[in-house]
Formats: sequence, structure tokens, C-alpha cells
Amino acid sequence: MKKIKGIIFCSVFALAAYFICKCGFCKSISLNSLTLAIIVGMFIGNVFNKLIPESFREGITFSAKRLLRAAIVLYGFRITFQQIFAVGLQGFWADVIMLSTTYLLGYYLGTRVFKLDKDLCMLTSIGSSVCGAAAVLGTDSMLKADSHKVSLAVSTVVLFGTISMFLYPFLAGLGFVPESVFGIYIGSTVHEVAQVVAAGSAVSPAVCDTSIIVKLTRVMMLVPYLFLLGLYLSKKSKTKRTKVPMPWFAVMFVVMCGFNSLNLLPQAVQTGIIEFDIFLLTAAMFGLGVETNFEKIKGLGFKPIMLAGIMFVWLVVIGAFTAKLFA
Repeated sequence: MKKIKGIIFCSVFALAAYFICKCGFCKSISLNSLTLAIIVGMFIGNVFNKLIPESFREGITFSAKRLLRAAIVLYGFRITFQQIFAVGLQGFWADVIMLSTTYLLGYYLGTRVFKLDKDLCMLTSIGSSVCGAAAVLGTDSMLKADSHKVSLAVSTVVLFGTISMFLYPFLAGLGFVPESVFGIYIGSTVHEVAQVVAAGSAVSPAVCDTSIIVKLTRVMMLVPYLFLLGLYLSKKSKTKRTKVPMPWFAVMFVVMCGFNSLNLLPQAVQTGIIEFDIFLLTAAMFGLGVETNFEKIKGLGFKPIMLAGIMFVWLVVIGAFTAKLFA
């Protein structure tokens, strides 16, 4: 019950954004409810932050995190295994290349060039290379790092992931990366699942579908990474570590894709599920926007921002060339 006020708060703005973006003008400028919701959320979260009751906070966080995961599971009703197989090894290898090179670059620069703490370097690098805040928190469950290091890593993900949501649709218009592989480009390089959805949906439905598939493949790569990290840390410290967390929402997404591939649901039911999913995604985007606090981002140290910024440029530039390899 503690969460209900914040969920209603996010839902009201999500409904408003959902219906506003149904109008002809919004369609003519390709403005979708996800993009509008996160812009409005960031405005409210930073300009009117002090006016938001504390009793709303837990529900807002729930919307940004838990509702998002539920929405990603339901997103499986838009995608079939035929589409997943069509993306195939192209998306997988793009993920492997970008994940491994970004992580190694971040860890090397952080420890050798910027002389930052190893835990902070690991957290920042995994956040940029795998799946944003979820990867940071999953890694911290193994590292048990100081809370301020976790906050720093998450904040850099929020900063550069937010930039990504607006940069990638602009890059799509430049035509440097073909639209046929732009979904692979977004999915293999953008930080958070929510940011992938926002960036992909601003380009086209087809690009959004591909980017989600590629991104969730990348999310599932967190499991072997955490397993290997756990083995390394256990061997190093001779102590038993926390068990590896499983990204069940990514697994359930695949299950829903499999069910959808059987074509068992009437078209009207499937359409209803998809529209409800858009509403959930919009509510999650609004919650994410409200939680994007620019004052916290301003308080970051220079070196962690610099490190995350270099990895961001690497993702954008090298990710574009990697995607073009599969064009």
C-alpha cells in the first residue's frame, strides 16, 4: 500500500502522455508517449522535486523499476521467435564485441590512467557495457562496495543513458548507420533497457523491436559475467559470496515471445495487451524521468564522469562501425 500513491501519480501522467500522443500533430512529428513521459518526468523531477510528497517516492521508484520489468515481459507479445532468429548471430556478436571491449576499456582506463578505486571502476564499466543500473546493482551484490561508489556508477549511467535517448534518434536521421541494423546499434550500445525502448521507439517500430531483442540478449550476458566474478572473488577471498542474481524478466520475455510465436491469441486480445504494455512503459518512463536528478549528477567527481564519458563515446562510435559490419 505504501507504493500506491506513487504508482497512481505516475499512471495519471502516463495516461495523459498516452492520449496526447494519439493526436495527429504528435504523430506528424513522431512524438511517442514514452519520449513525452520521460521529458515531462525530468522537468517535474528537477523543477518541482521539493513539491513531490515523500509518500510518493517508493511508488515512483517501483514504477521506474518494477513496472518497467513487467512491461518488458509483456513486450514479448509483439515479437516472435521468427524475428529473434532473423536478428540471429548478428545481434549476439555485436553484443559480445561491445560488451567485452567497453568493459575492458573502462576497467583499464579507470585503474591505470585515472587511478580510481577498483570497485568503482568495475561498477562503472559494467553499468556502461551491460545493462545500466541493474548491472551495477547486480555486481555490487558480489562486490559489497561502499554505497557512494554504487551511487556514482548509477549516476553516470543515468547521465549518459539519458543523452543516448535523444542522441540516437538524431543519429538515425544522419543515415551513417543503415536503418536495417540501427536496432542492433541501439541494443548493443545504449545503457538501460528503458533507454533502449525510448531511443528505438523514436526511430521506428521495427528498429525498436530489434533493439529490444539485442538489448535483452545483452542483459542475459550479465548472468555469466556475475558467475565468473563470483568465482574470482571467492577464490581471492576464500569466503562464500552472495548467490548470482538471475534477470528473470529477460527470461520471461523470451517465454512470452515463444508463446506469441504460436499465434494462439485472437488479434483483439493481442492488441489490447500491446496497448496496455505501452501504458506500462509510459508510466515507467515518467518514473525514470522523475528520478533523473540533475543536482546529483552535478555532484559527481570529474574522473568518474570522464571515464563514463569515454566509454559512452566508445559505444557510440565503435558501436556504429560494429553495426555496419552486419549491414
